[in-house]
Amino acid sequence: MAATGEKHFIFTSESVNEGHPDKICDQVSDAVLDACLKQDPDAKVACETATKTGMVMVFGEITTKATVNYEQVVRDAIKDIGYDAKEKGLDYKTCNVVVAIEEQSPEIAQGVHVGKATEDIGAGDQ
Repeated sequence: MAATGEKHFIFTSESVNEGHPDKICDQVSDAVLDACLKQDPDAKVACETATKTGMVMVFGEITTKATVNYEQVVRDAIKDIGYDAKEKGLDYKTCNVVVAIEEQSPEIAQGVHVGKATEDIGAGDQ
């Protein structure tokens, strides 16, 4: 601390460029959320995405009345981003897509939205 009583701290933040795996993951997760909400505005979506060369995995808990082909949503998102050749590290046509999505657990549902007024609904286990 400075003698005047001021506190000092270090502020850091991360910034990544277009095409970075973090951006790909965000766009894929957003596409899954959009696909669910398009058919079911009351869908509860806690979806994460991970990627590496030649592979994208979506996983989490989703409760929805929507019928969503998650693999196709992932491939369409990758295509929209522009990954269309192995030489780019990812090809929407041939990449391995792993879908590990389950229904939201009753414990999380109870803590987040079951029996709650709309203004009291939480965002999941985040």
